[in-house]
Amino acid sequence: MFHTERYDGSREEQYDLVIRQLQALLEGEPDRIANLSNASALLNQFLDRINWVGFYLHRDGELVLGPFQGLPACVRIQLNRGVCGKAAGERQTVLVPNVHEFPGHIACDAASQSEIVVPIVKNGELLGVLDIDSPELERFDETDRNGLERFVDELLRHL
Repeated sequence: MFHTERYDGSREEQYDLVIRQLQALLEGEPDRIANLSNASALLNQFLDRINWVGFYLHRDGELVLGPFQGLPACVRIQLNRGVCGKAAGERQTVLVPNVHEFPGHIACDAASQSEIVVPIVKNGELLGVLDIDSPELERFDETDRNGLERFVDELLRHL
């Protein structure tokens, strides 16, 4: 059903392809956890130079660990705390070139050097966040922000 794809072309074209893959992978599947699991696996094989990718789900006023790829992670994060909490609380993508310079950063994996977090909001309701860490400083840029926000938009059609 699915095979590893070679991502050629510009980075924008690569994001276009992974978003089309996500759409095909999730089409017709109503289960939220299954869809988040496949989305994290897809991003894990698509993105290079990362050490963690996954979701935190908004439950009872905090973020709770959801499907992910990587080392074990923090289970609960308060809103407005750390990079994930800030993205969730402000409902805006947060791109951090150097996590050691981010006030209140929560270090679940000491190897992480940079991070991007995209909020997942549907009909005004915060569902959670997509969190991606890298062991490399300044790993993420505006192309990643735009591509990952588009990825989350497609994901939202299946949640």
